[in-house]
Amino acid sequence: MKIVVVGAGYAGTIAANRLARKVPGAEITVLNPRPEFVERVRLHQHIAASGAVAAPLTRMLGDGVTLRQGTADKIGDGTVTLADGESLDFDHLFVAVGSTVVPMPGTVPIGTWEGAEEAREALAGLAAGSRVTVVGGGLTGIETAAEVAEARPDLSVRLVADSLAPSLSTGARDQVRTTLGRMGVDIVTGTVTEVVDGSGAVRLDSGAELDSDLTLWGIAASVPDLCARSGLEVNAEGRALVDEFLRSVSDERIFVIGDCAAVPGARLSCATAMPQGAHAADNLARIVNGRAPEPYSMGYTGQAVSLGRRDGVLQVSRRDDTVRRLYFAGRVAALTKEGVCRVVKYGARTANYAWLPGKK
Repeated sequence: MKIVVVGAGYAGTIAANRLARKVPGAEITVLNPRPEFVERVRLHQHIAASGAVAAPLTRMLGDGVTLRQGTADKIGDGTVTLADGESLDFDHLFVAVGSTVVPMPGTVPIGTWEGAEEAREALAGLAAGSRVTVVGGGLTGIETAAEVAEARPDLSVRLVADSLAPSLSTGARDQVRTTLGRMGVDIVTGTVTEVVDGSGAVRLDSGAELDSDLTLWGIAASVPDLCARSGLEVNAEGRALVDEFLRSVSDERIFVIGDCAAVPGARLSCATAMPQGAHAADNLARIVNGRAPEPYSMGYTGQAVSLGRRDGVLQVSRRDDTVRRLYFAGRVAALTKEGVCRVVKYGARTANYAWLPGKK
């Protein structure tokens, strides 16, 4: 049996390792554009040069899994065509290409490895007193602004957003605002409409122009179009429609997991990708062994936000991902976030991972 896993992020890596353990004898190939496993939840650390975020996939993938470096161009009938013209045949396919960023011209995206590399190099070249603008009030933008402000106190850091931390409770949101202010991050409410050619200044919907030596785009709102251009049924956002077992509604041989899957109620995060990757692998193992697949179910516990290396906010939520009033802040939240990052990486590498089921 030939199994191909496209993408070696959290979902793809745990799926491949779980398959190697639960479907003995299968020929498992992981296709990934780069030879490293990238901890996307730590990309803000890479940008600020405050931590390592990449590890060789040869150390992350277990015995029985073959790594093929390359990019999938199109999914056909039992075949994945690569950008270089070669192809991989499959009996079963796992699509785990994640999400991506479409930045505004003149900005550097910070939600991808390539963008983070560019941002890291540009940041390192800035002289003291330079202005860095981070666009986006979600957790990606918040963590990046805080990390840069802590690592480079000689720079002036600004965060521009319509709203700050909308996924958190009111109390947690206020805590984030207070901590960012204490770190020297200037928070500006508004929408960036363009980056002015030549000057690099950002123009807001109010008409105001703010000087900026480096503008980082922290809004991740799209997915690669692999599924769509391959003819798989997708939703309006381009995410592949899947059944209750995480199989494409267009082809039961294909499992779609992680950010690129249209799973109702799912939040784009490693907390979502890990259970989906593990469950999809378990379902294929059930099918191979003549058993019926089981419906996917998961419940959330909260969101962890790092604010530099020594501070953070831990938001507690219900299983359906609606937030509670309870949150924790400070050092305990920072340590919890670090622990979460380590646990998910360990889980991806070992295929040992457990999660709460969703609310019945």
